[in-house]
Amino acid sequence: MADNYLGRKMEEYEAQKSASVRTRRVSLMSLLTKNRSVRGYDHSFKVRHDQLVSLVDAARLAPTAMNQQVLRYRLVTEEEAHLVAPHIRLGAALRELNLPFKGTEPQSFVVICSTKESRNVDIDLGIATQTILLRAVEMGLNGVCIAGFDRDAITKNLQLPLTPQLIIAIGRSIETIEVVDINEGESQAYYRENGTHFVPKIKTEDLIIK
Repeated sequence: MADNYLGRKMEEYEAQKSASVRTRRVSLMSLLTKNRSVRGYDHSFKVRHDQLVSLVDAARLAPTAMNQQVLRYRLVTEEEAHLVAPHIRLGAALRELNLPFKGTEPQSFVVICSTKESRNVDIDLGIATQTILLRAVEMGLNGVCIAGFDRDAITKNLQLPLTPQLIIAIGRSIETIEVVDINEGESQAYYRENGTHFVPKIKTEDLIIK
């Protein structure tokens, strides 16, 4: 227990020291650039429950349609990862790779549910998901939003009183990911070459209606 306590205190100290150094440099654009969908995670790093709570706290402050706050969150740490990990699907555009690779599976999750059905739920989901992922990056973590999963299995395994709408995997990335500028009309499918994951993004000027 003492080792865990000292280790946690050292981690908190290093995080605070790093945050103080980055204070003047961190910007929304830098967080957005670092916020890439990660499908491979470092199993030597354990995401703590309080870190997941911090992500939900950030989502709590995000805008929500008519301020109805319909989203609810089930936090899953490493101890319960086996209840979720076998029932998710990652990397739909790279099915031949069978992602994630063995030993790099996500070990922590935020499962998002909704207390009601309405046309605004998807909007709230998008806002909350982006907020959670940006907060994760700010904390030195990464994630990926997962829409491909076995809802019945997740609901049963986690004994959820509500239907899960989306799952966000959270952890420390082991991947190298780069954004590639493309022209409108070129392939937008992400791909991998020599161990690097490339994410095509249409150039800004091509997104603006003339």
